[in-house]
Amino acid sequence: MTQAKTVSPEQGSRRKVENEMSESMIGARSGPMYLDRPGGRIAYDVAGAGPLVVCVPGMGDLRSVYRFLAPALVEAGYRVVTMDLRGHGDSDATFDTYDDVATGTDLVALVRELGGGPAVLIGNSMGGGAATWAAAEAPELVAALVLVGPFVRNAPVGRGAELAFRLALLRPWGPAAWNAWYARLYPGRKPDDLDAHRALIRASLRRPGRWAAFAATTHTSHAPVEARLAEVKARTLVVMGDRDPDFPDPKAEAAHIAERLGGRVVMVPGAGHYPQAEYPEIVTPAVVDFIRGEALDA
Repeated sequence: MTQAKTVSPEQGSRRKVENEMSESMIGARSGPMYLDRPGGRIAYDVAGAGPLVVCVPGMGDLRSVYRFLAPALVEAGYRVVTMDLRGHGDSDATFDTYDDVATGTDLVALVRELGGGPAVLIGNSMGGGAATWAAAEAPELVAALVLVGPFVRNAPVGRGAELAFRLALLRPWGPAAWNAWYARLYPGRKPDDLDAHRALIRASLRRPGRWAAFAATTHTSHAPVEARLAEVKARTLVVMGDRDPDFPDPKAEAAHIAERLGGRVVMVPGAGHYPQAEYPEIVTPAVVDFIRGEALDA
C-alpha cells in the first residue's frame, strides 16, 4: 500500500547540514574513476566502505548534485558511488545512445564492476527512470530504489510547449537557455552554492561533444521504463518536491509511481526538481532511514 509522508522544511538546521555535507567524502579518490563501456567511458567517484549505494543524476546535471546526500551516506556506513551520465561531466560523449535504457545498462555494468551488490540505486529525474529500468533488468543486483523527482513515464506535454523547448535549446543560445531553465527547477530555498554548481554545468556543456550529447539526451522517451514497472521487485522510496515544475501535479505523480512500484512517498514542501539539494536536512535523513530500515540492512 502507498504511504505518503510530508515533512516540514522548518525541521532541522539547514546551515548545519549544508556545512557538514559540503565536506569532502570520506575515503574519496582524487579525480574520477572510469567504467569502460561499448562506445566510451562512464566517470564515477567512490567513497566510504560498506554496502553499495549508487547515485545517478538527471539530464543536464552532474554527479555533484549529490554533494549533500553522498557524504551523509558515507558517514552512515555505506560505500557510495556517484556517476555522470553519458555525455555529461567527466563521462565520454562518444556514445551512440543517451537514453534511459543506455543509462540503465551502465548502472547494471557499474554494480557488477563493483562487486555485484545488491546495491541501492538512487536516481534523480531521468536517472530515476534509468535506475527503475535497471531494477527490472537485473533484480538480483538491486536491493532498493530511491527515486527523486523521477521520470518513469512520459509527462504530458503539449506540442507547442515541446516545440518551444526544442527551439530554446538550439545553438547558439541553447546552453544559456538550459542554464536559465535549470535555475527555475529550484523554486524553493536555493543552495548557497547553486551559482557555482550551475557554472560547472556550463563549463561541462562547453567541452567537445557535450552539447550534442545533451541534445540527444533530450529526445529520451521514458516509455521503455513504464513498460517494465510491473517487473520491479525492489523496495522503493519516492521523493518529490511539491513545487517540481517538471510535473503538472507532483503529488499525484509521486502517488502514481509509488502505487505502481508498491513504494512509499516523501513529499518535500516548497522543493522543486532537486529536493536533495534544496532541503538536504529533510531528504537526507529520510533516505538514510529508508536504506537502513528497508533495504540493505533489513
